[in-house]
Amino acid sequence: MGWDWFLRLWCAAWGAVALVGAVRSLAGVTKAQRTVRLTGRIRAVGVPRHGASRIGGIPLEVSYRDPDSGREVVVTDDEGRGETVAAAWAGREIGVCHPRGRPHEFGFADAPQPPSRGLAGPAAALFAAYAGLVALAALHRGWPWALVGGAGPWALSGLWHLPGAVRDRRGRRERLAAMDAVPGRIVAVFRDVRTDEESGSVLTTRTPVVAFTTRDGTAVTAHCTAHLADPARARGREVTVHHTPANPAEFTLDPAADRRSWAWDVAVHVAAVVVLAATAAVGAVLLLR
Repeated sequence: MGWDWFLRLWCAAWGAVALVGAVRSLAGVTKAQRTVRLTGRIRAVGVPRHGASRIGGIPLEVSYRDPDSGREVVVTDDEGRGETVAAAWAGREIGVCHPRGRPHEFGFADAPQPPSRGLAGPAAALFAAYAGLVALAALHRGWPWALVGGAGPWALSGLWHLPGAVRDRRGRRERLAAMDAVPGRIVAVFRDVRTDEESGSVLTTRTPVVAFTTRDGTAVTAHCTAHLADPARARGREVTVHHTPANPAEFTLDPAADRRSWAWDVAVHVAAVVVLAATAAVGAVLLLR
């Protein structure tokens, strides 16, 4: 079987997967649609244990309103169910989710989540089918189709999202300028060890945890993953934390470094759009010759 038949089967298979996923979404039976998504509120934050895993590393006590009975439910989690809550303080709203009819299998999310239609899987399958169609076009009609079909949509997508990226950068710079500076302290360093399956080497990830109190008296415990030298020996170190007054989860130890990084983000975005658009244009010119 040659590449032609392989690519045809590839497109047919992934197209069928996308179609089945779309039908399941319309029927409301996807896993995402069968998940109950609620808004919870942190009641208490425990003391993170030095050397523990970052998964479930910040112990939480969370309350939420059960939609069926209307009563308040209080749950605790130190096992890292769901997403990792990277910043916690009493009163913060986070997401709580569980399979329909199984509230004991709850999980947390860093923020309340809107209902989902479960279309992420079908969209990925549709993209795989599209990639196969581009490869087929390149095989039958010439390799410039790979340039047009591959780079063109990405260039359009990048161009579409560019104004939003610029607005986001401007908003972050404004929030950075309005940040409060408060003293903080590294209270623990989480440690996660995993073994690379290919090389067999042991990889160690360390996540410092900073505790600080905002000017209005809110005690915050959060992962601190940037701008901290020698994180393995950071426990007990005093630091200055710059945070936005409205959302203490948005903080930094080095505002100047963040400002430079955000400037590069937009520059890289623009450069990527230019390169992709030029690649697609070259392919189009070659097809018209």
